[in-house]
Amino acid sequence: MRITLKLWGVTPIRSDVRGELVLSSVGAEAVSVAALAAVVTWAVARPRGWPEAVAAVPAAAVVIATGAIGWAAVMTEARRLGPVIGFLAAVLVLAHLCDDEGLFQACGAWIARLAGNSAQRLLLLVFAVAAVTTAVLSLDATVVLLTPVVLVTASRLRARPRPHVYACAHLANSASVLLPVSNLTNLLAFAATGLAFGRFAALMALPWLVVIGVEYLTFRRYFGTDLRAGARAQADPMPAGVPVFTLVVVAGTLAGFVVTSAAGVSPAWAAFAGAVVLAVRALAQRRTTLPAIGRAAAVPFLAFVLCLGVVVEAVVGNGLGRALGPLVPASQSLAGLLAAAAIAAGLANIINNLPAVLLLLPLAVAAGPGTVLALLLGVNIGPNLTYAGSLATLLWRRIMREHGTAPTLGDFTRLGLLTVPAGLVLAVLALWGALQLIGA
Repeated sequence: MRITLKLWGVTPIRSDVRGELVLSSVGAEAVSVAALAAVVTWAVARPRGWPEAVAAVPAAAVVIATGAIGWAAVMTEARRLGPVIGFLAAVLVLAHLCDDEGLFQACGAWIARLAGNSAQRLLLLVFAVAAVTTAVLSLDATVVLLTPVVLVTASRLRARPRPHVYACAHLANSASVLLPVSNLTNLLAFAATGLAFGRFAALMALPWLVVIGVEYLTFRRYFGTDLRAGARAQADPMPAGVPVFTLVVVAGTLAGFVVTSAAGVSPAWAAFAGAVVLAVRALAQRRTTLPAIGRAAAVPFLAFVLCLGVVVEAVVGNGLGRALGPLVPASQSLAGLLAAAAIAAGLANIINNLPAVLLLLPLAVAAGPGTVLALLLGVNIGPNLTYAGSLATLLWRRIMREHGTAPTLGDFTRLGLLTVPAGLVLAVLALWGALQLIGA
C-alpha cells in the first residue's frame, strides 16, 4: 500500500510499499534547510549557555531518520570529518595544557614589560602575540586563553582596554588564514586543496601579513583617543617565568605538522604527540587530571562539528548545492578569486562561517586550490563584520561580558566596515600574487 500526502499540489511526504516514511525531494530539502537553520540559530544564541550539540545532534538524527540523507552519505561524511575532529581535539588539549604551564601568563608579563607606559606599543605587542597565537595554537586559544590575559594586562598598566581586547577578537578570525591548523575552517579545506602544509603556509603568508597590517593601521586610527591616553607602569610586576619546555614542545609540534604533511601522514598525529608529551608531564607533576584533559577536548563541540557536517551534507545533497553552484566562479583569475572570497564572506555573515565553508567547499574544489584559499579568506576575514559571523566571535563576546567589559555593537560593526572590505580585497590581491609567483 502506498500513502501520499499532498500540500498545495506538492508531495513532500509519502510512504513506500512497506509503509516506511519517505521524503520527496521537496520534503527532504525543506527538512534539511529547517534542520540547518535550527542548528545555526542555536549555536548563535546558545540558550542558558548549553552546548551547540544540544541542537546539532537531534537535527542530524532528524535528517537521517526522515531519509533526507542516506546512511552511505553519513558514513562518507564521518570518514571525511574524522581526522579533522581528531586534530581539533588534540589542538584544544594542547592549548589548554599550554595555559596550565603558564605560557599565556608569561606572554602577558612579556607584553607588560615591553609596553612600559605606551598604549600604542601595547597594541603593537598584543597584535604580534595574538597573530602568532592564532596561527600556531588556533583561534580558540586567542579567544579563550589570551583575551583574559590581555584584559588583565591592560588593567594592570592602567591602559584603556578596548583597542587591545577588540584586537584579540579581530585577529582570532583574520589572523587564522596562515596555517591549516589555525582554524577549523582551514582544517576542513586543507585536504581538499591538495597542497602540502608548507605550500599552504607559503601561499597564505602574504595575505596573512596584509590583513594584519590593515587591521593594525585601522585600529591605530579608530582607537586614537584611547591610545593617546597612554598607560602607566605597573607597581607590582607580573610573574615573568618563561615555560621553556612548553615552548620547545609547541615548536616541535609545529615542525611536526610540516614533516607529517610532507610524508603524507595526517598532521593530527603531530598534534596528538605534542598534547601527549605535555599531558604526561602535567599528570606526573599533578598539575592536571585526566578528567580535566577530557574536558579540554570539548567532546560536545566535536559532536557538534560532526552533526553539523551531516546536516550540511543533507542540505547540499537535496538541492542547495546545485543552487549555489553557478555562484562560485570556475576560474582562478583575480576576478574569480575576489568573487569567491566575497560570496564566502557574505554567506559566513548570514549562516556562520563553519556551515558556510561546508556548503561552499565542494563547489570551490572543482575550480582549483586557489579558489579554495580565496574561500578561506572570505570565511575567516569576513566574520569580523558581524557577531554571528563566527563561533569564535560569539565566544569572545561572552567572555568579555563575564569579565564585566561588554563590547558594543556600534564599535564592532564600525570596525568591521572599516577593516573587512579593505582587508579582504587586499588579502585576495596578495593571494593572487602569491599564486603567480609560487603556483598552486
